[in-house]
Amino acid sequence: MIMLTYEALGICAPRFPMKELYPPINPHAVHMLKVDGGHSLYVEECGNPAGIPVVFLHGGPGSSCKIHHRSFFNPKKYRAILFDQRGSGRSTPHGRLENNTTGHLLADMELIRKHLGLETWLLSGGSWGATLALLYAETYPQRVSGLLLRGTFLARQRDLDWYIKDGVNRIYPEQWHELMATLHGGGGDDPIAAIHALMNGGDELAQRRMARAWSAWGGQVALGEDFAPQEPEGHVPSAVLKQARIELHYGFHRYFIKENQILLDCRRVPEVPAILIHGRRDLVCPVESAYTLHQHLPSSELRILPNAGHLAGGAEMIDAIVNAADGMALRIKP
Repeated sequence: MIMLTYEALGICAPRFPMKELYPPINPHAVHMLKVDGGHSLYVEECGNPAGIPVVFLHGGPGSSCKIHHRSFFNPKKYRAILFDQRGSGRSTPHGRLENNTTGHLLADMELIRKHLGLETWLLSGGSWGATLALLYAETYPQRVSGLLLRGTFLARQRDLDWYIKDGVNRIYPEQWHELMATLHGGGGDDPIAAIHALMNGGDELAQRRMARAWSAWGGQVALGEDFAPQEPEGHVPSAVLKQARIELHYGFHRYFIKENQILLDCRRVPEVPAILIHGRRDLVCPVESAYTLHQHLPSSELRILPNAGHLAGGAEMIDAIVNAADGMALRIKP
């Protein structure tokens, strides 16, 4: 009889008790860091000022860091740096698209590192945050002490097509229909271009309707059965409109990188501890992305969670992230 272990199956063995978030913590330092193009970045530091530096990269693009993101890291062992990317969250001007590209974000990370006087740091991020971590590691390999990635997004055309053209729309056809109906005729061969054009047109009411539909589509795909749609005629907050514009700005420009750039440049990623966490039920970023990345980074550890989805929430996902961060603290020197 062949005994298949959890390791052989490429999934994490359940552990009891499961780890939870560390207690809520306030920053011990907050910075508004001016960068080029008229942008200023909100940057905060939490935990031990003499601890292992880790930068947390939020998803999106256009989202922001949340209070609970601080609690993934042991405050006695980590110096956690969190920042809101250009145009996002508490960074200013909120929603600005000018001088807002992937290249700008990577340069911002390097500026933050230098401003804080760090030689190296652990990169931690999920979804778009994982994309940025990988691109930074390929651009500044000597500055990376490790990688802790969740919900790998490789920003390939196939990944964008899965999300907004031909893929997950077959799982949630009802919500997809609502999204396409907002375009009055559908998105044709390039839905992202059609949505981007409407969001940057002159009809403000159409923009807000599109932003609501876009946000609802993202919520449905990310949350699945836990998604609770808002009233179809409710007020659309300005923050929702601005976040949608940033997401579409990056998607329309194919994330400002070459096709398949991340995998092609994996040879530049330094040989540092790397943990890839991915939910089997992730419909935003299918698990194939993490598996393919693992093939290109053979020294990485792939931890597939059988019951987890895309978001950095839920007992299984939180346990995996906190456990990975705790493990990294034993492998990386301050």
